[in-house]
Amino acid sequence: MRLEPALTAIFQEKIIPGGTRLAGWAALVHAFALPVPVRRPGCVSEQHVRGSHRDEEAWTVFDKRYWPGDTFADHLAFALRHEHLDLLILKRLFEAAPQAEVEAIVRAAPTGILVRRAWYLYEVMTGRTLGVDDAPSTAAIDLLDPKAYFTGKPRLSKRHRVRDNLLGTGRFCPVIRRTKTLSEFLALGLSAKARETVGRTGAHLVARAASFMLLADSQASFEIEGQRPPRNRLERWGRAVLEAGKNPLTLDEIIRLQRVLIEDTRFVRAGLRPDGVFLGQRDHHGDPLPEFIGARPADLDGLMGGLLEANRRMCDDGVDPVLKAAATAFGFVYVHPFQDGNGRMHRCLIHHVLAERKFTPPGMVFPVSSVMLDRIDDYRTTLQAHSAPLMPFIEWRATPERNVEVRNETADLYRYFDCTAEAEFLYACVSRTVERDLPREIDYLRRHDEATRRIMDAVEMPDRVADNLVMFIRHNNGTLSRKRREGEFQKLRDDEVLLLEGIVNQAFEGFE
Repeated sequence: MRLEPALTAIFQEKIIPGGTRLAGWAALVHAFALPVPVRRPGCVSEQHVRGSHRDEEAWTVFDKRYWPGDTFADHLAFALRHEHLDLLILKRLFEAAPQAEVEAIVRAAPTGILVRRAWYLYEVMTGRTLGVDDAPSTAAIDLLDPKAYFTGKPRLSKRHRVRDNLLGTGRFCPVIRRTKTLSEFLALGLSAKARETVGRTGAHLVARAASFMLLADSQASFEIEGQRPPRNRLERWGRAVLEAGKNPLTLDEIIRLQRVLIEDTRFVRAGLRPDGVFLGQRDHHGDPLPEFIGARPADLDGLMGGLLEANRRMCDDGVDPVLKAAATAFGFVYVHPFQDGNGRMHRCLIHHVLAERKFTPPGMVFPVSSVMLDRIDDYRTTLQAHSAPLMPFIEWRATPERNVEVRNETADLYRYFDCTAEAEFLYACVSRTVERDLPREIDYLRRHDEATRRIMDAVEMPDRVADNLVMFIRHNNGTLSRKRREGEFQKLRDDEVLLLEGIVNQAFEGFE
C-alpha cells in the first residue's frame, strides 16, 4: 500500500522544514488523516545531515539515507525503529488501516522483529485477530527494548513469539523511556538514603519531623489548587495521606479516600462523575473556555479499570516505585474521573504508591506537594505538555449548565500516554525531599531542641514560651523585636535578651 506524498508545507500547525519529506509517524498520521497529535514529528532530508539526525525546532530531521520508502509498511517500520513508541498513534493507525494490509505485512516477514512487535500490538490493542498463522518456531523477542524503555516482567505470547513487557495492558498503558536523567535518579538509591537518615535519628525526633512534613504537604497540596482551607480540611487531607497504601488500590478505595478529602458532598458528587469536566476559564457569558477536558463520563469505568489493572501489573512486576507512582498518579489526573478533588487525589496516589511499595520509611510522608508548589511552573508545564496537544482532537460543546459535553470518541487519548517527562519531574521532587527536605527538617528540630534546652537552663520558662522565643528570634533575623520585648517578653532584662539571642543564633549557625 503506497502512501501519497504530503503535498503541503504545514503539518499539525507546524511548518515542515524545507527540503524534507514526512516520515514515520508523521507520514502515517498525514496519510490516514488520523485525529491524533504527533508530539515530535520526523522528516527525512533530501540532503545529508551531520550524524544520523538533528533536532530542528519542533522536528527531528533525519539524513537522506534514512528515507524508508513509499509504502505503509516502510513508514511503520521506520517509526518502530527510529522514533519513540507512540501507542496512541499506533492504535488509531491500526483502526484506520485495512486489516488485509496488516496481514500482508505479517505474511511477508512472520519472523521479523519489528513485524512481530506490530502484529502483537495490533491484536492486543484492537481486540481483532489477524487471519495469519502463528509465528514459526523462532527465538522470542521482547516487545519493548529494555535498553530504551522501563519495562515489566515479560509474558510470552506463543502465537507471536513476543514477550510482552509493557507497563500496562491494551486497556491502559503508559510508556516511560529510559532516559539518562531517570537512570541517574534510579542510581541514587533514594529509598535507602531516606531509611539511613531516619535510622540514625531518634524515634521521637523522627515522629516530629514526620508530623511537620505531613502538615507542609497538606498545606501545599491545597495551595496548588489556589485554596487556603481551614484546619479541619487540612487534617482530613492528612488522614487521607496517612491512610494511603494501607489498603490495595481499587476504585472503592480511591472513592473512600475521596470521601475523606471531601467530607461535605452536598454540592459535590462522590465517586465517578456523571457529567463532563474541564479546567480553564469562562467567557463573559459564563460559558467554558477549556484548556483541558477530562474523559467522557461513559468512558470512566473502562479507563479506571484499565488504570488499576496497569497499577497492579506494575506492582506485581516490581517496577520502580517512583516510576509506578508517576504512571498511576498522572494517568489518574489526565482521566480526571471526579467532579472535584482530582488534583489532590492525584497527589495522594503518589503517597499511596510510595507507601505501598515501602519506598518511604514507615510513618513518614515525603512532602512532594511542597516541592511541586515550589516548582509550580515546572509542574504546570509538565501537565500542559501532555494535555494541550490533545485539545485540537476533542470535539466539544457547551451545555445549558455551562459545562462541556464531548461529542467524539476520546477514550484512547487518556488510555495511552508517554509518561517520561512526568516521571522525571516526580523523581526530581522525591530526590529533593530525600536529599534536602528530610535531613533539613531533622537538623532544624535538633537545633531547635538544643536552643530551647539552653534557653530554659538560662531562664526558667515553660516549653511553649521557649519555643515561641526561638521562633520569634529566628523570624526576626536573629534578634527579638521591640514589639515582642515590650509584649510577652517584657520581664526579660536586656542582658538576658542578649544571652538568649546568642543561644538561638549559635544553635542555628550555618543552618540554611
